[in-house]
Amino acid sequence: MLDQLAMNQLKAVLRAGIENNEVAGANMMVIHKGEEVFYHEDGLADIAAGSPIKRDSIFRLYSMTKPVTATAVMMLLERGEIDLFDPVSKFLPGFKGQKVVEGDKLVPAKREVNLQDLLNMTSGLVYPGLGNQAERETDELFKELDRRLFSDSPMTTVELANRLGQAPLAFQPGSAWQYGTNTDVLGAVVEVVSGMSFGQFLKQQIFEPLGMNDTGFWVPEEKRPRLAKTYGDDGQGGLELYLGNNLGINHQLDRAPGFESGGAGLASTIDDSVKFTTMLMNEGSLNGVQILRPRTVRYLRSSTLTDEQQQHFNGWQTLRGHSYGNMMRVITDFGKAGVIGSLGEYGWDGWLGAFFTNLPADDLTFLYMIQKKDAGTMPLTRKLRNIVVSSY
Repeated sequence: MLDQLAMNQLKAVLRAGIENNEVAGANMMVIHKGEEVFYHEDGLADIAAGSPIKRDSIFRLYSMTKPVTATAVMMLLERGEIDLFDPVSKFLPGFKGQKVVEGDKLVPAKREVNLQDLLNMTSGLVYPGLGNQAERETDELFKELDRRLFSDSPMTTVELANRLGQAPLAFQPGSAWQYGTNTDVLGAVVEVVSGMSFGQFLKQQIFEPLGMNDTGFWVPEEKRPRLAKTYGDDGQGGLELYLGNNLGINHQLDRAPGFESGGAGLASTIDDSVKFTTMLMNEGSLNGVQILRPRTVRYLRSSTLTDEQQQHFNGWQTLRGHSYGNMMRVITDFGKAGVIGSLGEYGWDGWLGAFFTNLPADDLTFLYMIQKKDAGTMPLTRKLRNIVVSSY
């Protein structure tokens, strides 16, 4: 159990991270057997104003959005509205007739990208970059997305997905693993299948039923003072304010976006996020509300990569001992993992450092919220989760 010594260690390690300018501020929470056993906040949400991080501070989730999108897809799956082997082109015509990068030329895809490819990051879709032609064309598309962000014709969720389908794939569908824009495409699929905007689907089907009242793709004016500022390293051992837009996300979150990013767009609080993670721990239910059936959740949290795909995932050094599936990391060999954990532990993080991990074998959840540019899972995050997990 989390005794007083462990609680003091958590507070001291976070305080040292703040004093070392690793982060400006953070809050964290531990849930055991469905009960909150620890909550702590420290540091600043706004350095210039001296405003502290609070329990109701709002954080940009970035890639911690992905498991929410995967949950929406699972809802459609268990209702019989989709089949994971459906070609993406069934919903998004831009995915017809795709080409694949092979060396310095493009060749036809051997088969169509399907929904399972998207869920596993094995489609060949990539994030913007300057490497191969797939990355470069994706980069140009996201630059256009950014240029149109505040225009009279912002790019929509479905337009972006169709345009991503028209860009070349980095590899043949199903032949490898690479982190990419798959979840943004899944958001568009949910939109097409459900007949409502992706944000409306999430609100009606997940957020409102779970009481996640501070979660969405933008932050209304009355809640905006609670939105934590983002900081990055200033190159001199300090922190500097970061105000840039990334991956088509308006950093200010001050208006409803045209593009509702299933891969990176949500903002939330720690209390809202723990309702989602607890629903997963409860195999799909929270406070009498059922979002998913238990067997569906067990599939959602499972590793799904083939041996060939796993070889590509193994290149992620800090996720040794893990596999991947349905937008989450999963511990498959805790002896090889560089963290103290347990088999079947799963979760994900975000570009600005929001992080959660669920340990079904221990009925344990750890949530940690920061706003730090390029953070992902930081050494500080691993130190904190190791204190928590080693206590059970």
